[in-house]
Amino acid sequence: MRILIDMGHPGHVHLFKNFIREMEKRGHDFLVIGREKDVTTRLLDAYNIPYIPIGKKGVGKLDLIREWAGREYRIIRAAKKFDPQICMGVLNPAIVHAAKILGKRSIVFTDSEPEAVKYPIADAITLPFSDVILTLASVKHNYGRKEVRVNSYKEFASLHPRYFPPDPQIIRDIGLSPNEKYVLIRFVAWDAYHDIGQGGFSDEEKRRLICELEKHSKVFISSESPLPSEFERYRMPITPDKIHDFLYHATLLVSDSQTMTTEAAVLGTPAVRCNSFVGKNDMGNFLELEEKYRLIFNCSSASDAIAKAVELVQTPGLKEEWRLRQKVLLQDKLDITAFMVWFVENYPQSFVKVKEDPEMRNCIRIWVTGESTKG
Repeated sequence: MRILIDMGHPGHVHLFKNFIREMEKRGHDFLVIGREKDVTTRLLDAYNIPYIPIGKKGVGKLDLIREWAGREYRIIRAAKKFDPQICMGVLNPAIVHAAKILGKRSIVFTDSEPEAVKYPIADAITLPFSDVILTLASVKHNYGRKEVRVNSYKEFASLHPRYFPPDPQIIRDIGLSPNEKYVLIRFVAWDAYHDIGQGGFSDEEKRRLICELEKHSKVFISSESPLPSEFERYRMPITPDKIHDFLYHATLLVSDSQTMTTEAAVLGTPAVRCNSFVGKNDMGNFLELEEKYRLIFNCSSASDAIAKAVELVQTPGLKEEWRLRQKVLLQDKLDITAFMVWFVENYPQSFVKVKEDPEMRNCIRIWVTGESTKG
């Protein structure tokens, strides 16, 4: 099988990297399209995934529209030459339009909820042209007859224990002792299409957060956008491909990021999330992680987030308690990489099976060795 995958964000690399590896072992061929946003292409290089670079991140709505149009043309041209059977991506209009124009099948992943996004234009120009929409069981929105719900989180694609053995050497490499506390703070750029009208910590709130936390712990920062010079000394001293090892060993994550908050939860690292998405229309996965699994805290105000972070970093036995909560999550959730391997390799029959038996997508255990059991 020939599969084209478009990766426009660092999170997409983490979602698909193990899927690509497992499928290549089974003899399937890939063409990967890489968008030059944040560290996307650097991660593809780090994981030795060959790709064609297409497009750079736009700034503002007009630039984003121009970029979308240019990417669409270049992806169609690349797809025509590669001739895939299936085109895949994450809520990407360019990839589904290319598939439709060339008469190919498209499978897109989304965990977004239109009610939580102020300008859900991507849904409107992507989903009607998709053949299959893979989404999470926790998503509140119903995507209709094309939808296949998976009882998992996309972050398990790279961070499930089957694929991710955390490296303790990362701590020694930066001069920390194994039991030394440190807090990782993650700031996002808020310049993607789905972030229009949304935001996280202001510069002044960032100062307050850092000042309060460093009274109790070492502080490191990961940031999508350039850091003010006063924050440079806190910059995370590792390469992007090691960030999950760093996050696993952290005492706490404080972030205005959506993706990294969930990554912390699946790794068993306490997380405090603060951004304008938090509220009555918040996404189902964040509500589930807070209310059912008690792995994260969602805060709509920076003051609440700072207070909760300071409380947590001083709590004895914090990581030990979170590891126990993580075990419950792991028992409940599916290995999403294994699911995608089975689903894509057996498509379209797999789509018929999960639609005929709605419980299958929640209870099936499909291992990459080829063994398949249900129950």
